[in-house]
Amino acid sequence: MNTAIINARVFDGERLLDADTVVIGEGVISAVGGGVPAGSQVVDARGGTLLPGLIDAHVHTSEESLALALRFGVTTELEMQGMNTKPNRASITGNDAVADVRSAGLGITPPGGHPSELFPEGFRPGGGGRRPAGEIVQPFSTTPEEAAAFVPRLVAAGSDYIKFMIDDGTVEGHPGLPMLDQATVNAGVAEAHRHDMLTVAHTLTVDATRMAVEAGIGGLAHLFMDQPHTGEIVDLIARSGAFVVPCVVLNASMMGITGGALADDPRVASRLDPAWDKALRSSFGHYPQGRLEDVLGSLKALHDAGVDILVGTDASWPLPFLGGVAHGASVHHELQYLVQAGLTPAEALTAATAVPARRFGLDDRGRIAEGLRADLLLVDGDPTTTISDTLNTQAVWRHGTRLAA
Repeated sequence: MNTAIINARVFDGERLLDADTVVIGEGVISAVGGGVPAGSQVVDARGGTLLPGLIDAHVHTSEESLALALRFGVTTELEMQGMNTKPNRASITGNDAVADVRSAGLGITPPGGHPSELFPEGFRPGGGGRRPAGEIVQPFSTTPEEAAAFVPRLVAAGSDYIKFMIDDGTVEGHPGLPMLDQATVNAGVAEAHRHDMLTVAHTLTVDATRMAVEAGIGGLAHLFMDQPHTGEIVDLIARSGAFVVPCVVLNASMMGITGGALADDPRVASRLDPAWDKALRSSFGHYPQGRLEDVLGSLKALHDAGVDILVGTDASWPLPFLGGVAHGASVHHELQYLVQAGLTPAEALTAATAVPARRFGLDDRGRIAEGLRADLLLVDGDPTTTISDTLNTQAVWRHGTRLAA
């Protein structure tokens, strides 16, 4: 049976449409505008806005977290370190009660390098209790040859893109952490390009950002937070064509800023269990000397220079030492930060829909257009003028299936 959503304000991922009707059939958007097909189930969206399903472009996730994300209208998560590679997500792909996912697998890093410093001894981040399928590639690299050799193994093991960890531990309170050098990053990125793979880099400092860009990285999975931007670094990123996933919510958490205000919002509190509520109200707290206004200023300067900005959160597990962020909820917080930085609400929404879909090659989603996946979020109000209205969830569809209330 078709579903016809009528009387909606329709934001297609880039702009508001004149059409006010969207028809879903067999998991895809079968029509935008026009009449209601006979026999359709009708959803009257009067007073509301229909958006493409939101995309979180930086997470570490599990099936439980994917379910939480979907409750907040996040229909796709992009994992930047984890086990949800192609052989390990068969149960996710066909499960319309959880968000869809793509994954880098494990990132290329030196032995003892990031992210090992974040975890207590003996802590093993899990994948929701599932036993991973296929080869688990631990791409510990200290030489260009090792990094290049790991790339085809990651591709064969089902990574959707290749991640490089470029981090000396400064921001995490562990200066002197083993770190990839320029030659090793260069070799790994070049090998990934030979395999036609998108490359992304973990970079929290200006120096790490410069290394990644000079290597030809496709995207930066963080925005530097150790100093204000300069015209030189903004121009370097802009000329490279790399995208940036600022993860402002993570930078704020590193500075000791919790997600407590977000957790107090009843639209958020009603969807979080006690563990996630506790985590959101805590913070990483490793870099109190950071300045949020510098991060927001850098974000705006990059956006003004034409750099593609993508919404991401770095949400992972419901643990206080990884706190300040939560799956799904923090996407809405990040949207608010983008607007606070000076983007328009429509530009912020595009950063969570059409832009990440385009940059990660997800050509079947991220927009409301005929023939694309029916990944949709219906909210009360108008988030193209009041960004916090994204939290007024009325309905979520994942591949045409409406999430049960």
